[in-house]
Amino acid sequence: MLRPARKLRTTRKPRTAGRSALLGAVALGAALALTSTSAQAATPAPRHYVALGDSYAAGAGVPGQSAGLCLRSDRNYGHLVAAALKAGAYTDVTCAAAKVKAMTQPQYDAFIRVNDPQLDAVTADTDLVTLGIGGNDLGATDLGLGELVGTCIAGAVVNPLGTPCKDVFHHGYWDWSSWSWQYGNDDLADRIAAARPQIADTLKRIHAKAPNARVLLVGYPSVLPARGSDCFLRQPVTAGDVEYMHGVLDQLNAMLKSTAAAGGATYVDTATPTAGHDVCSNDRWIEGALPGSPAVPFHPNATGEKVMADAVLAALR
Repeated sequence: MLRPARKLRTTRKPRTAGRSALLGAVALGAALALTSTSAQAATPAPRHYVALGDSYAAGAGVPGQSAGLCLRSDRNYGHLVAAALKAGAYTDVTCAAAKVKAMTQPQYDAFIRVNDPQLDAVTADTDLVTLGIGGNDLGATDLGLGELVGTCIAGAVVNPLGTPCKDVFHHGYWDWSSWSWQYGNDDLADRIAAARPQIADTLKRIHAKAPNARVLLVGYPSVLPARGSDCFLRQPVTAGDVEYMHGVLDQLNAMLKSTAAAGGATYVDTATPTAGHDVCSNDRWIEGALPGSPAVPFHPNATGEKVMADAVLAALR
């Protein structure tokens, strides 16, 4: 009876040792895999990060503000990205009301010079650039996007059930021959098309000045919902114009995405992560005509800038 007992003990010891060795090897392999994955996912700290762009990049209205009429916030997405990456140097030259031409020309407001050409900040040692531009080029005046907002709000006062903003930019008219409302050329679609080569040229200039830089072209967030009815009695814009302007911003982002791809830049989608938190939402990350938290109307608040920063960081991984 002792022999079976010895046999049982001798057979169990090797199994226990084998299992321990196997579990140890698996655990070590998993740890190494996790370490490798984390190392691959980590983004190296940039030596010199430069943020370029307009009021959406500047964080207009979000405390604390600096740079005068440029309305530059220390909580805009550029500042948040620089802090998260522990950038060696960070230069923020974003400025409210900037159009694409502000990349290569000084920016003026009422004959007052408010900003130097933004591309002057990009140097040979720059290794990360974010660019958020194009929205203000939808406006024919220096008001940029503000021109569109003003047109839509003013039109809603006299035509609250129609599409007064769309009628202006899309040249709506009554056709007596067909007894129906018709549309002509869309000025905003034309302005988006006209901005494309200018932005493409800006990307080329950035690459020429900073050959080793990673360049990110940041899109615009979800300012308006897709359904106009979601804005009923929430914003002073008609339901039809909400849907029209939502489509215009979709066209703008589509242009930015394709231009980035053709110009050796990474496109950053900020519309998807901010969807459902537009100016007509119960949980706004983009403020409306009467902001509930500090921000310029129809611009991201501090939470919106944080979500945009997260989108930039995700694109860098």
